[in-house]
Amino acid sequence: MNRPPTVDSDTQRSPTLAEIAFALLADGGGGEDSPEAVWLAGHAAALAMRQGVGEPRAAVSAWNGAPPAVDRRLHALAVQQRLGLAETLALALARESELLPMAARALIWLQHPVGEARPTVGLIASLCQRVGVPDALSALADGPARRHGLLQLQPDERPLCERSVRVALPLLFAIDGRDGHFDGVDTDTAALPPLPPSAVAEARRHAAGLIRDGVRTLLIRSGQPLEARAAAAQVVGAMGARVAFFEGEAAPGFAAWLWLGGRLPVWCVSLAPGERRRAPRIPGHDGPLLVACGADGSVEAGAAVAQWRLPVPAAAERSQLWRAALGTGPAVETIAALAAHHRHAAGRIAELGQAARSAAARLDEEVAISHVTQVARSGVGADLGALAELLADDIPDEALILTPLLRNSLDALLARCRQRDTLAEGLGAAARTRYRPGVRALLVGPSGTGKTLAASWVATRLGLPLYRVDLASVTSKYIGETEKNLSELFARAEHAEVVLLFDEADSLFGKRTDVKDANDRFANQQTNYLLQRIESFEGIVLLTSNSRARFDSAFTRRLDAIIEFPAPGPEERRALWLAHLGEQHGLDAATLNRLAAACDLAGGHIRNVVLAAAALARQRGTALDEVALLVAVAAEYRKLGKSLPSAMSVAG
Repeated sequence: MNRPPTVDSDTQRSPTLAEIAFALLADGGGGEDSPEAVWLAGHAAALAMRQGVGEPRAAVSAWNGAPPAVDRRLHALAVQQRLGLAETLALALARESELLPMAARALIWLQHPVGEARPTVGLIASLCQRVGVPDALSALADGPARRHGLLQLQPDERPLCERSVRVALPLLFAIDGRDGHFDGVDTDTAALPPLPPSAVAEARRHAAGLIRDGVRTLLIRSGQPLEARAAAAQVVGAMGARVAFFEGEAAPGFAAWLWLGGRLPVWCVSLAPGERRRAPRIPGHDGPLLVACGADGSVEAGAAVAQWRLPVPAAAERSQLWRAALGTGPAVETIAALAAHHRHAAGRIAELGQAARSAAARLDEEVAISHVTQVARSGVGADLGALAELLADDIPDEALILTPLLRNSLDALLARCRQRDTLAEGLGAAARTRYRPGVRALLVGPSGTGKTLAASWVATRLGLPLYRVDLASVTSKYIGETEKNLSELFARAEHAEVVLLFDEADSLFGKRTDVKDANDRFANQQTNYLLQRIESFEGIVLLTSNSRARFDSAFTRRLDAIIEFPAPGPEERRALWLAHLGEQHGLDAATLNRLAAACDLAGGHIRNVVLAAAALARQRGTALDEVALLVAVAAEYRKLGKSLPSAMSVAG
């Protein structure tokens, strides 16, 4: 242990650059009997016994001509980065000092009284003088090795000649032929979702373009971060390289590490609407940079930037992705229906498939479409942040009391939503032109008539999560902030395949006004943005309002459906009373008929009455009877500021 090196039995093997350096340093200090001096002397003896390389310049020249196997990656890196001898020596000694304990001890001994275990600039400069290389100080201070981050001279407060040379450990391991990883750099591709064949083919085309056309930056956009990464990995693989994902700024020495590992960089960034970021500079990297980002924002680079926005796969490819995500459990017809009715991208399908398998495993069941619906409705992976609230309650058919005409209108809306992806196929050119697979519907009617409940019912039937937009979080008094929030909201909703609900939508989508001051102008700009964005939105948007007259005519033209929710008539009111009362009430048919005929209450008000009556009955310890119900009816009318119908009387 820590013995001086023995002479290699194969005297024809050329020495490593570090061995040459330590041999030259053998007479660097006194104390010939110290372990460090003995160790260095062993290097000098080994160098002298090798035929033709005993003289320093000859040894360095021989190394440059035919480096030993252990130094071939170091030599190749020096050529690739155009490093001089001083910089190459610094890398060689830095590697030895970090990985070989006796080398670190020898450097401490040689550099006394500085006592530095890593090579200093002054030590390397003295070595270069012995082999006839002048001006080593300036090469180390301002050469490509330092500019590209391979070498770091620390600490700054020391004179240049006393600064130690440091090299990032991942780079040292890479020079040594081992895998080292920088913090914040991910090379794992096992967790990336599979892509459809069309995306793989497009990745090959982009790879060919990067090689052929000299494009330096490729921007890959997707609403799913993992899907964008998967596409970037496909491009990199098609170029015959391996991928390295990173965020933030590139670490010192990152370019050399990439080159040694045969990797290409993929910068992963999340941008807000309207945000502009400059692509990070990777000093020493002369290959392309791929950027994996979302649908928003823009990236600036010094050279040409190509863009690839990942589309939603066609239904046939979605079937393949669903099959891969769910396995062989669901039937072929069920998978086909799932793919046809839901415009999920590849990353979203993989995400929902994994969540569905986990849900089935927890219940010890075979994975089925019901598990997909369950996890989708619960909002798995569809985080809209503080901009919207998830309404996860499933609404059964019997909870929604509708007239036949209204139910037909909602059924037609469901059909439009389910067929929106292929609706324009087979139609004329005018219908296909600029077709967007979004669906926009306005549910309009008096308060309490079931508009929000109907929206939840539609989402339940579609198997999609319903998010109610929080207008307080979206709107802002600052110019441009509302539009930015809405852009973020639409982008997230579009790629997560959710149903957006704008309650009291006229507050956002109201009529434009005559411009009398700056406030009017900015309010109209906001309305104009909304009109354009909702028309280009490829998801499902439901809006509710008490009156269609409050909307701009240009907005109503962009709607696919306007569904009127009238106040319920006596028959609908009777059905509403029964739907809310359930089976455990003590009311006779005559009382129910009287309530339905006399009380012109909508469904929301009937719900309030039944809940208030139930609370009163339980407080009294009785069943929900006519007395409790009439008290609650009277309270609801007072709350509405209306007189109780003369046909109703309150029991004492």
